[in-house]
Amino acid sequence: MKEYCVTGGTGLIGAYLVKALLEKGYIVRTTVRDPGRSQLALILIPSFQSYDEEKVGFLWEMNGAKERLKLVKADLMVDGSFDEAVEGVDGVFHTASPVIVPHNSNIKETLIDPCINGTLNVLKSCSKASTIKRVVLTSSCSAIRYRHDAQQVSPLNESHWSDSEYCKHYNLWYAYAKTIGEKEAWRVAEESGIDLIVINPSVVVGPLLTPLPTSTLYLILALIKGKLGEYPNQRLGFVHIDDVVASHILGMEERKASGRLICSSTVAHWSEIIEMLKEKYPFYPYENKCDDRKGDDSPHSMDTSKISELGQPALKTISQMFDDYIDSFQEKGFL
Repeated sequence: MKEYCVTGGTGLIGAYLVKALLEKGYIVRTTVRDPGRSQLALILIPSFQSYDEEKVGFLWEMNGAKERLKLVKADLMVDGSFDEAVEGVDGVFHTASPVIVPHNSNIKETLIDPCINGTLNVLKSCSKASTIKRVVLTSSCSAIRYRHDAQQVSPLNESHWSDSEYCKHYNLWYAYAKTIGEKEAWRVAEESGIDLIVINPSVVVGPLLTPLPTSTLYLILALIKGKLGEYPNQRLGFVHIDDVVASHILGMEERKASGRLICSSTVAHWSEIIEMLKEKYPFYPYENKCDDRKGDDSPHSMDTSKISELGQPALKTISQMFDDYIDSFQEKGFL
């Protein structure tokens, strides 16, 4: 029976991956840490200030968890922290990485370093483990689409990279971190002989699995509840969590898989998302003002032919992913 390690098991992608791998009958290890409660969480869901349920408790409720799940504590910023987690496994899914950081925090310490150095730490640990056949890294379309000529060269494909200088100029630090982190991952993989597959998803949307919403799902919740004051001036791709999980497993199991794999459905501006939701769910106090940030709203499209040719099913629509999101958040009392 194969055994896989998933870093970041309490994150959106990590949690769903753990669930899917357990359902396929694999032994699963996942790394966790206690990040504490985010400021945004307490603003949107004040009742959770005294929420004391164990953050990882939901993992043990998954089918097969009691028999085949192991939790290992690890920290992206501690060298060698992942040695125990990856020792003896057949493959590693590295999903752990910050997405949204607290306002006025140190961007380098809270976002850039954990993304870049954390990826390097995980791959260094993988290079020491002789049993690992393949590593699947979660990168992002943010490592592809931020460039001056995005509209001209669209549809963007796996050969395209974001321009780090463009990212710095417009303070697009998540995109910067993902771009540099992925390039460093490819360098280490080549030097160490690691069989690396990189999944580049766009913004991941879908129903809630973790006890509390993770970063991206919090942002959507804040926009629906009108808690931020304005919505981002962003035009970006969206993709259902089910499709992202399927792409990761395909990347691990399909022997023909290689290089980068874009997983992205519809590209839209946040204004279009809000208008779509208003038509179906008119009873929420949505944000109605766009911020004035530049550099993040370029029209573009993404080419997903490579992953389709490997056997990825047709990607779910933007309507499906947001309907699933709304249904889930209503059911759990967050909306």
